[in-house]
Amino acid sequence: MAASTTPSSVSGTEVGARIMAWADALAVHTEQPGMLTRTYLTDAHHGAAAQLAAWMEAAGMTVRRDAAGNVIGRYEGTEPGAPALLTGSHFDTVRDAGRYDGNLGVILPIACVAEWHRQGKRFPFAIEVVGFAEEEGVRFKATLLGSRAIAGTFDNNVLDNVDDSGKTMREVMRAAGFDPAGLPAAAHARDKVLAFVEVHIEQGPVLLNENLPVGVVTAISGATRFIVELDGLAGHAGTVPMDMRRDAAMAGAEIGLFIERRCSGTPGLVGTVGQFNVPNGAANVVPGRAVFSIDIRAGEDAVRQAAVADVLAEIERVCARRKVRAQVRKTHEAASVPCAPWLQQQWAAAIERQGAPVRLLPSGAGHDAMAIAAIADVAMLFVRCGNGGISHHPTETMTVEDAALAARVFSDFVEHFSARP
Repeated sequence: MAASTTPSSVSGTEVGARIMAWADALAVHTEQPGMLTRTYLTDAHHGAAAQLAAWMEAAGMTVRRDAAGNVIGRYEGTEPGAPALLTGSHFDTVRDAGRYDGNLGVILPIACVAEWHRQGKRFPFAIEVVGFAEEEGVRFKATLLGSRAIAGTFDNNVLDNVDDSGKTMREVMRAAGFDPAGLPAAAHARDKVLAFVEVHIEQGPVLLNENLPVGVVTAISGATRFIVELDGLAGHAGTVPMDMRRDAAMAGAEIGLFIERRCSGTPGLVGTVGQFNVPNGAANVVPGRAVFSIDIRAGEDAVRQAAVADVLAEIERVCARRKVRAQVRKTHEAASVPCAPWLQQQWAAAIERQGAPVRLLPSGAGHDAMAIAAIADVAMLFVRCGNGGISHHPTETMTVEDAALAARVFSDFVEHFSARP
């Protein structure tokens, strides 16, 4: 821990209380009464966007929305038009979500800008706070839409994706007043972005278990996902001998257990079978079909790719031995994104100046920073997640004290920010 601390312009617990109150206020904008669900371009989503815009304007920012629906507040620097330090996160949610995932990374910077505006404080660079319109991929099964638009990597093929009501993304965007043809104009020029930093609740228990309020992210794990369909042979549970069965579900179970073994014991490597379905299954029928998902992640691509190769080879071995056919379809692949060391160092220095220990840790979850890395160096600050580190769940928690400290660290980071030479 640092021997002495340096106050930031954002101090006291009032800012922490404001951040928590804003998180509560934003959670009112939901599609489902009694639970927080806010998906892309729904009425709840529009309501949240309007609220963010109002807070940005009150904080002294000029506000605009781009063709993807991102809410962008710009706090001008001492010289108008100067390159910007970008920050922000997403304000869409999963279904039955927590209120800090994504949202914290938008409202915390707004609260800090409001303090600077009150003090008349400006910087040699602009600050842009971005509320990314879509990151989770819930409504149209396509992720990072807002950040990909700003990075200039938006995949126009997803405009044909449909939601549960059969509406395409293109139709929904147009109905909301956003022209998909304008998406290229949403891209930020590289020379206008100094860096991108994102504040995010950890979504895990590491900081909580070590009694640490904040941490510096070293890398965002890459991920590979598959859907596996196994076809065996259905039969009567009482009459098909065990040695003659072509049980698709047991083949899938064996593969799942291999994934668990293979991904255990290697730091930063995780493997998950999050969905497992036996279509038309019955208690008295040997399963003839099974469908399941595989998600493998690691902070280092080589580690992830080696695990993926081993899992695919095991699927072949298990299916050959059990006389089950397998169809394996890759549904997602994203390379890991390292956080820039020069930005990590500045985060660490800001934490030390605020009297807190520095903890480096990877992120197993994906974030908007992954997309923005296409145009700028990125870095992240994690804030402790309470209640066992549970996230993507209504019991996701954090404290006023941690929110206040994170705001001080963010403020300190910005006030001491030095652009890369």
